[in-house]
Amino acid sequence: MDQLHLLWEFQKADVEVDKLEASIRRSPVRQKLVKYKDLYTEQQTAMKRMESEVSAMQDRLEALKDALKMTNEQLHNLHAKMESDPPKNSAEVQQFMNDAKRFQNNLTAYEQEVKRIRKDAGDRERQQHDVRVRAAKAKSEFEKLKLVYDDEKHEKDSELDSLRAAAAEKAKPIEKEFMERYKEIKRHSVPPLAMLNGDQCQGCNMSLPSSVVRKVKAGELVECETCGRLLIIV
Repeated sequence: MDQLHLLWEFQKADVEVDKLEASIRRSPVRQKLVKYKDLYTEQQTAMKRMESEVSAMQDRLEALKDALKMTNEQLHNLHAKMESDPPKNSAEVQQFMNDAKRFQNNLTAYEQEVKRIRKDAGDRERQQHDVRVRAAKAKSEFEKLKLVYDDEKHEKDSELDSLRAAAAEKAKPIEKEFMERYKEIKRHSVPPLAMLNGDQCQGCNMSLPSSVVRKVKAGELVECETCGRLLIIV
């Protein structure tokens, strides 16, 4: 048997391996497993983001606490000065009123920001609770399905090992150059070999020039001009 026909026989075994691998990937249990894994990862990411946001809120609250204390002291000192050294003219009165208004505006702004941050923090706490519940549910479902999937995969892996061993056996008499060409074509066309039926490539159903057909019939290595598959007459 020539190298091209050895490749054809190997391809039959290789196709069976590919089919089973695709079946394993498309397993409904595996797809659900991936879904719950992704959901759990998504909840973990959301939790970390919210923890970072809460931490930033806490830092800001501490800064606001200091700012409120300092502003209250400034306002107290201003009133103390007013009592100990009352304004002597209208300009000083106006300056006092401007300073007092500025301090009071700052206090109001700080207090409003504190109120807003506390509300946001409360919202984050509720959101964190919801995220924890979703994460726990996803993890629980994942762990239950993992047991089912492991049993299923063990059975499929045994079958897959047998098919791979059969394919490896058929690959032994194939020369390195031919196998490398097979693998190169497989990167863009699956399966890599196609039968020539009359003047038509069975891989892409395109008709080929008579000169190409003659080369295939002569046993030369010829790739389809359209799909790139190696052509063979079986």
